[in-house]
Amino acid sequence: MLRKLSLAGIAAICFFSATAQDSTKSLSFSGSVDAYYHYNFAGKSNNFTSFTNSQSSFELGMASLRADATAMSGKIGATVDLGFGRRAEEFSYNDGNDNVGAGADKNGFLSLTAIKQAFVTYAPSSKIKFTLGKFSTHVGYELLDAPLNRNYSMSYMFTNGPFFHQGLKADITAGPIAFMLGVTNFTDQSTSTTSVKNLIAQVSGATKNGKLKAYLNYSGFGGSDEGQNPSGLKSLNQFDLVVIGTLTSKFNIGYNGTIQSRKPVTGTSGSWVGNALYLNYDPSASIGLTLRSEYISDNKTVYYSTKNIFANTLSLNAKIGPLTIVPELRFESAQSEIFVKNNGAGSKYTASGILAVMYKF
Repeated sequence: MLRKLSLAGIAAICFFSATAQDSTKSLSFSGSVDAYYHYNFAGKSNNFTSFTNSQSSFELGMASLRADATAMSGKIGATVDLGFGRRAEEFSYNDGNDNVGAGADKNGFLSLTAIKQAFVTYAPSSKIKFTLGKFSTHVGYELLDAPLNRNYSMSYMFTNGPFFHQGLKADITAGPIAFMLGVTNFTDQSTSTTSVKNLIAQVSGATKNGKLKAYLNYSGFGGSDEGQNPSGLKSLNQFDLVVIGTLTSKFNIGYNGTIQSRKPVTGTSGSWVGNALYLNYDPSASIGLTLRSEYISDNKTVYYSTKNIFANTLSLNAKIGPLTIVPELRFESAQSEIFVKNNGAGSKYTASGILAVMYKF
């Protein structure tokens, strides 16, 4: 018995000694807080995109806390990224209490609603890295965290694409070109309720001077039968392209184009197409302007209740140290009367304004 304890003690000492000798360990913390006031000039919400579904109300967007740890000169890493507030709950919309009524379609795990990302990485070499866990999607131009976007309100493409993936992916670097390939649970599911798995992929590259970058993204699945996934789809495939061009030190352009094809188990197949242009101008280090023009085409109305939507959003970013103030105006039009006037009648047009504040630390 003493011999066993002695051997166990020696093993423990060796383990902690080896751990202590890893001088390359690092741990960093970051976070942000954002809040906003949203007002639609028709006196109605008239909002069909994520995170700003309120009317004449002061709202907390999200309080975010993130920890990043690495060891063995970066070969091993882990990230815990937590979010609290409406923005975080809408992002993890499948997570939560599985009660009767509105929450009956959720997975029953309330604690998962606060986890935006949680993953472990292993990089056996400088050219390949494996990631296992929950991570934000690679699809699209916009990101969940408000301080990482120049427009505070979100695009239709962000709202109706994948939010996150939970699974395993590999990132491979080959000179100026990078590849990503992975397999995940069904889209936006922290815990799988189906045997259907999703395939994700990305090819990216940049010019030598870094002034032009391009990302070709994919997310989708196929071959599903009735009852195998909660979406009622036999297949869902989305191809997405992001291009970012820096023209001068003060002006850059972003483009996002996407096509999502949907095939139900029963019913009519179809697809919707989105295109968005982001014009970013920074006359000074403390002032930035962004115009986002987005056009959605859905001729078979497979996802939207109108054949097209045209939305323009103008945002000012005024920076005071780590604080950013974002006044924003948004004008939208549609082929059908999907918006509502103050008197309750339908309308093809709507306009709204947002005043947001964001602090990043």
